[in-house]
Amino acid sequence: PISEYEEYAKQFDPQKFDAKKWARTMKEAGMKYMVITSKHHDGFALWDSKVSDYDIVDFSPYGQDILKALSEACKEEGIRFGVYHSIMDWHHPQAQGPNYPEYNTQDSLKMNSRFPEYYTNYLKPQVTELIENYDPEIIWFDGEWIHEYTHEMGQEMYQYLRELKPSVIINNRVDKGRQGMQGMNKEDDDYAGDFGTPEQEILEGAANVDWESCMTMNDTWGYKLNDHNWKSAEVLIHNLIDVASKGGNYLLNVGPTAEGEIPEPSLERLQEMGNWLRTNGEVVYGTEKLKAHFKQGDDIRFTKKREEQIIYAISLKAPKKDLVLKFVKPLEGSKIELIGSDIPLNYTYSEEEGLIINIPEDALSATGNKYAWGFKINGVERTGK
Repeated sequence: PISEYEEYAKQFDPQKFDAKKWARTMKEAGMKYMVITSKHHDGFALWDSKVSDYDIVDFSPYGQDILKALSEACKEEGIRFGVYHSIMDWHHPQAQGPNYPEYNTQDSLKMNSRFPEYYTNYLKPQVTELIENYDPEIIWFDGEWIHEYTHEMGQEMYQYLRELKPSVIINNRVDKGRQGMQGMNKEDDDYAGDFGTPEQEILEGAANVDWESCMTMNDTWGYKLNDHNWKSAEVLIHNLIDVASKGGNYLLNVGPTAEGEIPEPSLERLQEMGNWLRTNGEVVYGTEKLKAHFKQGDDIRFTKKREEQIIYAISLKAPKKDLVLKFVKPLEGSKIELIGSDIPLNYTYSEEEGLIINIPEDALSATGNKYAWGFKINGVERTGK
């Protein structure tokens, strides 16, 4: 109930929150952008909103603007700043709050006749504050599935934000086009949004539209004391490679503690990812999917450097003496590199057998890798099977 939840909000005092430390952690992990929850379904805002006093500055003992500190810290570190914002609001009387005793009962599916007032007088003004005062480069909506929020509202919201800041990127949950947890719109439908949002899953194949997979490090989006089911650094790195090979981005969740700290298991995994990316980042950053093949078998993924004839073959397992690639043709006279190693590689190529890369015994260990190995090939994609 709202009255009980408000008592917890009044206790929210993340004294150990350090925006600069967070931003440094992101940069060291190899992150290029971040998305922070500005307001979740509970309606509590993490910035100093002038539209409402149900926010961290006016309602909690902390009394400081988390979004302002984080947006500034991200700019200092070169991290692109984005905000998540819930369309749904369990606290606001014109949205879904006290009108419904429980969320997701049959009553909550009925049309709330005052929701358009909330949309016009509360939702849009708060998002306007986010754009005008925090200069986000991404607006990441959620909660669009409620009956009260319409396709027409989604289109209008998208256009409104485009006019406020033409360069902002807006996810497809601004509208009603998302098809379940897979998060992608039907390509032939007129739904607003710049990218798809698969949740807790990676697309099975490559997509022809922009998309981003949002996934947790354990089983929980927020901090949960007894959730110790952490994905290993190897799984997270392999997920990142898999997503990149299919043309997507990887939005990896961190659930901070009530004190404002990133949990130690998250920090450990982010550090491992950062270490791997410092050597191998070129196989992910500034790449795109190949036209016909994103993988070969279970253990090889491909990416391509944008606008260049450079293909990366990433092996998710340590390859043996030879690496055989069926879908890559090297340019004549070009060399092939094992990223992170200076040891030269010999190779042969034929139309019948494909590209065979000989791997010296000490080459893999020279990279310092233990999760995935990238091969940089000046070449083109071979089509066909």
